[in-house]
Amino acid sequence: MKAATVAQLKKELQFKSQDEVMQLCLRLARFKKENKELLTYLLFESESEEGYIETVKEEMDEMFSEINVNSYFYIKKSVRKILRTIKKYIRYSGDKATEVELLLYFCEKLKSFKPSINRNITLKNLYNRQLEYIGKKIPLLHEDLQHDYGVILEELTL
Repeated sequence: MKAATVAQLKKELQFKSQDEVMQLCLRLARFKKENKELLTYLLFESESEEGYIETVKEEMDEMFSEINVNSYFYIKKSVRKILRTIKKYIRYSGDKATEVELLLYFCEKLKSFKPSINRNITLKNLYNRQLEYIGKKIPLLHEDLQHDYGVILEELTL
């Protein structure tokens, strides 16, 4: 089965009643955890972006505290998992400022992580790639945010 385009889906949804659309959404939420998470964000957390950012930061803190530090192998796997999770939450939001703020926080946590990421080339490269990515995203933001995030990025690059 070939999936329909977004435009085709939009046209078809216009002909459905409100109750039918609700039933479709609920059925969609049953199939994948990501669908349910996105629906949760849209219904409950999209109104307060600051609250959403704080919730994600708390989850990130918890994930960093659970990392097995016995080997760099486990640290790398855990850090990649945290980054994947953050990117998923960023996709839900779709806001550039949220993206930059969460990635800056991730980099701050990674830089202050013990044992140091400087002893492992892979982790250091991952950190540097994120800094480059953030550097490309900052010019797309409002001028005030550009300055604030630019200062934080400058501190992280040192």
